[in-house]
Amino acid sequence: MSFVLIHGGAHGAWCWAPLIEHLKGDALAIDLPGRGRKPADLSKLDADAFARSVVEDIEQAGIERCVLVGHSLAGITMPRVAELIPERIAHLAFVSCCIPADGQTVAEALASEMPQGVRIEGSSEPRPPMEASVARAMFCNDMDEAQTSFVLENLCAEAGRPLVEPTRLAGLEQPIERTYIKLLRDQSLSPALQDRFIRNAGKGCRVKTLDAGHNAMISRPRELAAILEEIHATL
Repeated sequence: MSFVLIHGGAHGAWCWAPLIEHLKGDALAIDLPGRGRKPADLSKLDADAFARSVVEDIEQAGIERCVLVGHSLAGITMPRVAELIPERIAHLAFVSCCIPADGQTVAEALASEMPQGVRIEGSSEPRPPMEASVARAMFCNDMDEAQTSFVLENLCAEAGRPLVEPTRLAGLEQPIERTYIKLLRDQSLSPALQDRFIRNAGKGCRVKTLDAGHNAMISRPRELAAILEEIHATL
């Protein structure tokens, strides 16, 4: 059974490279449209386009069953993937994921949490890459300089529409086991906010904690891999 890895906002498949080195099973790191291997017009993308792209990648790779792992903004894509192909998903693993309530937008869910200099409300226009100082604060608080440089050199622009459209959580009504990996040193989504998103993840969501910042797959790849392998072993 494979791991399928979905990155968060302003990231791409590149962010999973440090983690994949520590996974024993097969892993497919996906580029969502608009970055990496999938160039696209960011102004035309929404969460459904993200979900369809993930499904296409899973089908093209011939993956019959997987542990679907998502990070951060992938919390709005994963439920839509579960809605489309529930039979292919053995487990949902949310790594400090933003999971707004059904019908709520990401902008609404994060309105009081974003640091100074980050604005996601309002326009559906694409967002330019983050300023380095903001990205350091949000993503790199537990990283060494090499890890920090890796992040800052690869951050990209992001589609705006997924941030301001209503979230759809129908896919989380599927009887799929799920785990939320709560990051205790996260400077992007505070532990208290993660607790709210855990409640939105649905009944029976297990919780694992990791003493790491927001990009644990880069700063604590071995420890995060161990949690994912533990999930894999139960299936």
